[in-house]
Amino acid sequence: MFIGYARVSSVDQNLDRQILLLTEYGCEKIIQEKFTGTVKIRDGLSSLLDVIRNGDTVIVESISRLGRKTLDILSIIQYFDEIGVKFISIKEKMDTGTSTGKAMFQMMCVIAELERNLIVERVKEGLEASKRRGKKLGRPKIDQSKIDIALRMYDSKEYSINEIVDGTGVSQGSLYRAINKRKIQ
Repeated sequence: MFIGYARVSSVDQNLDRQILLLTEYGCEKIIQEKFTGTVKIRDGLSSLLDVIRNGDTVIVESISRLGRKTLDILSIIQYFDEIGVKFISIKEKMDTGTSTGKAMFQMMCVIAELERNLIVERVKEGLEASKRRGKKLGRPKIDQSKIDIALRMYDSKEYSINEIVDGTGVSQGSLYRAINKRKIQ
């Protein structure tokens, strides 16, 4: 089955051009969505993933309709490949059902992996440079006296969690960690 996916970023935008193109291409079903592509989990995309089956072909007007982040787009197309679904992008003339389209997709995956590795290297270099400059990394230590006060307030049962957090400056998470730490000991 040829399944089209049409998406625009806002409700003010129009899907007509994409729908016409997908219909002319022979899509038997078209899933439409008006939502930003920067968000990875979207209702329309989820519907598409629920509908597709082995042997289907997903068709989009442009590869950017799947999302805005390269890694997100590649993971979606890789999922299609894993379950036996072909992918066609009309604008980019990419068809993973052909040898050339598959090779193009694999090159994109290699580039995305390189991008991920470069990001990891830059983060490591940045952390090492910060350490050399004497910066302490990680979360700052919480003043133990504040935690002790927060625990006494908690034990008194006179204060709500929000009142304890507001009164001591100890975060809710830190308070619960301190409470649970006492239970373990």
